[in-house]
Amino acid sequence: MTKQTSPLVLGTENIGKLLMQYALPAIVAMTASSLYNMIDSIFIGHGVGALAISGLALTFPLMNLAAAFGSLVGVGAATLVSVKLGQKDYTGANDVLGNVILLNIIMGIGFSILGFLFLDNLLYFFGASDLTISYARSYMQVILLGNVITHLYFGLNAVLRSSGAPKIAMYTTLASVIINCILNAIFIFGWKWGIAGAAWATVVAQVLSLAWQIFYFSKSGGVVRFKRGTLKLKKEIVEGIIAIGLSPFFMNVCSCLIIILINRALQKHGGDMAIGAYGIINRIIFLFVMIIMGLNQGMQPIAGYNYGARQYGRVNKVLKYTIVCAVFIATLGFLLCELFAAPISSLFTGDDTLIAIAAQGLRVVMMLFPIVGFQMVATNFFQSIGMAKKAIFLSLTRQMLFLIPALLILPEHYGTMGVWGSIPVADFTSTIVTALVLYNQFVKFKRMHVAEAKDID
Repeated sequence: MTKQTSPLVLGTENIGKLLMQYALPAIVAMTASSLYNMIDSIFIGHGVGALAISGLALTFPLMNLAAAFGSLVGVGAATLVSVKLGQKDYTGANDVLGNVILLNIIMGIGFSILGFLFLDNLLYFFGASDLTISYARSYMQVILLGNVITHLYFGLNAVLRSSGAPKIAMYTTLASVIINCILNAIFIFGWKWGIAGAAWATVVAQVLSLAWQIFYFSKSGGVVRFKRGTLKLKKEIVEGIIAIGLSPFFMNVCSCLIIILINRALQKHGGDMAIGAYGIINRIIFLFVMIIMGLNQGMQPIAGYNYGARQYGRVNKVLKYTIVCAVFIATLGFLLCELFAAPISSLFTGDDTLIAIAAQGLRVVMMLFPIVGFQMVATNFFQSIGMAKKAIFLSLTRQMLFLIPALLILPEHYGTMGVWGSIPVADFTSTIVTALVLYNQFVKFKRMHVAEAKDID
């Protein structure tokens, strides 16, 4: 059996080595998770048709909203577990695990019920047409059935990473992706289930992965595991999870609103094919974003533990290392998408019109992508050390203050090109704000580090 790595090394091991140790499994897991979505789109595009990709794109707001509630619990709990382990509060860490289960079940069931009640109305509001509504409905009906499973699966994986088992989290995600690929081929091409087949492949893969996670946390010997009495909601834990998780929650809610605005603007100025093009662009960008999120997840337990242990010099160092790696990944994504936009888009469909629209949009959207790496890491950093208000502010800055106004103004003057151009405009302005906030925090940490060194002397 694979054993959990002792969380104590987070406060003593070399920072660069720790970041690689924790980030690489998370990057593999997050990349696999992104491929999970890309594979669905590729199978749907080639196995069902171009309009099916448009139908899939219409489900993104609901998927983001579901992810918002999942991250509210998962990310909040992961950070809380890291901080409690840094404080040597192992009983508290186990209590957090029990609360993750209960909160995800409650939120997952509630979301599914509301989703079923208003599904068609929501999809039309998101930009569906009579040609695409049936595809979107068929996909979301299955996803909503398995929503509780999805919440539990992602929530427990977040706790796995933060409790000293990043490789187990990685293996769990990889297994889920492989199962999903196999089932996609069977359900779509073999059994002709259409777009619903892709949704069933996702749900079944997550059921199997969740069963393994429950087994892992049930066995004895782990630092964080299921114990009698932990499956009980505790006010202070629930409040702590929600306070920290509000940042990614609002980020996902804003993403939901952004996608709605994008889809509606594209429907108005470009039609169903333009929405399908955004579906392709979204999946491509998502791949690089998820790699950076993997870096963030590797940073999270290190930053959280050392902040809890008041080792501010180590907190600064892990942040700097993560920023450098994230900017490198974002720059690589920028170069690939600018140079090979059409070939990359053609992976998802054989329709020449859809490929041309997607390639044009991809080049514009990725125009300033290198700076996105910095912005994402800085925002996640404040979340990792429990500074929820700053994380929420930075999360909302790009979406609410800059991107939404751009999406309301630019498409009216420049059509579809205005939709694509809104994204790099928001990237640039929000990065300036993020840099100013982070610089101010660095100054504070430097003072703390100096004071800490004097105390040691």
